[in-house]
Amino acid sequence: MSSSSAMVRILIKGGKVVNDDCTQEADVYIENGIVQQVGKELMIPGGAKVIDASGKLVFMNATTVDDFYSGTKVTRNESLLEAYEKCRNSADSKACCDYALHIGVTWWDPTEMEKLVRDKGVNSFQMFMAYKDMFMLRDSELFQVLQHCKDIGAIARVHAENGELVSEGAKEALDLGISGPEGIEISRPEELEAEATAQLSVNVSSMSAGDVVATAKMQVVHGETTTAHTVLNGMQYYHQDWSHAAAHVTRHSKCHGKDDFTKIPHGLPGIQDRMSVIWEKGVIGGKMDENRFVAVTSSNAAKIYNLYPRKGRIIPGADADVVVWDPEDPSMKLNPSIYRPVQGGDINPYEGLRCHVYRLSHQPWTSGLRNGMFTCAEGSGKFCPLRTFPDYLYKKMVQREKVSAVKAVEREPYTGEVVAVANSGKRDTGSSDLTLQHAPAPGMGHEDLHESSFSLSGAQIDDNIPKRSSARILAPPGGRSSGIW
Repeated sequence: MSSSSAMVRILIKGGKVVNDDCTQEADVYIENGIVQQVGKELMIPGGAKVIDASGKLVFMNATTVDDFYSGTKVTRNESLLEAYEKCRNSADSKACCDYALHIGVTWWDPTEMEKLVRDKGVNSFQMFMAYKDMFMLRDSELFQVLQHCKDIGAIARVHAENGELVSEGAKEALDLGISGPEGIEISRPEELEAEATAQLSVNVSSMSAGDVVATAKMQVVHGETTTAHTVLNGMQYYHQDWSHAAAHVTRHSKCHGKDDFTKIPHGLPGIQDRMSVIWEKGVIGGKMDENRFVAVTSSNAAKIYNLYPRKGRIIPGADADVVVWDPEDPSMKLNPSIYRPVQGGDINPYEGLRCHVYRLSHQPWTSGLRNGMFTCAEGSGKFCPLRTFPDYLYKKMVQREKVSAVKAVEREPYTGEVVAVANSGKRDTGSSDLTLQHAPAPGMGHEDLHESSFSLSGAQIDDNIPKRSSARILAPPGGRSSGIW
């Protein structure tokens, strides 16, 4: 804003500022969507709106790696640039928060990938090992895309499944008369995800795949999962009500898979409640502290996608994506009749779960949530162009390549005798001019390990030595044994 009268000034006072590595009691002064000061006894200009955060936690709002299902997942052979423009046109006028894009690669085109990175602010690409005949890439294509991502400094995101076996499992389930949503789980055993994750790891929805990612962390491999996969147990697929079992994002798409589970669009509405659910199951459940909570919901993603510390940390100069959270607020059940949903979809997958619900959040230019009521205007979010070669990933990768680079063995030029080999690789049935070279005899006192006493005729080397006649021993040394033994 050019004039001081038009400036939006907010002071969050009396709270505990939580970052991924520390917690401190401090006030936060925000001006025009940017954090200007963090600390105690700040010098604040007049006209600032004061938010009392006494006894509450102040931390960065969550980052979601979510996509528009029909936009970023490019159809087979569709131009990557066209998919990008289509998605930008849909998002710019409606987004209520800052957003970035990653593009699904369903066919190999290095030129368009370079243009997206160089001109459009895209630094990540999604590949699929699943969805045969739709999005799935062959292993050779995957290798080429991964290699190109490394060359241009992009992040490779891989949906790791064994697409061939999942397709066969789906056919078998349909042949058995299983056409409902439960077929989605039946055709995707956990072992297939773990097997694919061992090759390429990003999306994680099972414990086995998580174990593989944990082992691969030293190779700069990171896994991301959804809140649903950490909380729900999959029994929703077996619900008697088909519409509940097939619950996905939009009402009009349900009929697509009514008689064939392979046609049910994947995904469910879960973004709105993800922070409350993770806080309840993680922090309240004793599995993480408040700093780890900030890391898994905000800071880690900001570091991976090269947005840190502009996003993911409360420091001067950072965007003011701030949440004021009351850890002592009594929990409440997630019930649509009480806690009004603002996300799409007909149901809440966490309905009935008792959670602590945050009371207020602040987006850079406008307050987004007040006492559970969403107040953000459409189009208030901004597209965030992303830089390539994020240090969080590439610093380790560059150093690993230096240390583990494959090199040829350096040798002195060979000046010894070279034996010519005739008819190399062919069976020789006639005479040959090749003179057979015999190995020299071993020196005195050394055994020739290549010599053998074995003979095909059965003759042995000690046949000429007189053999001693056998003698039957009536009593073994120490006397006869007793009848007991």
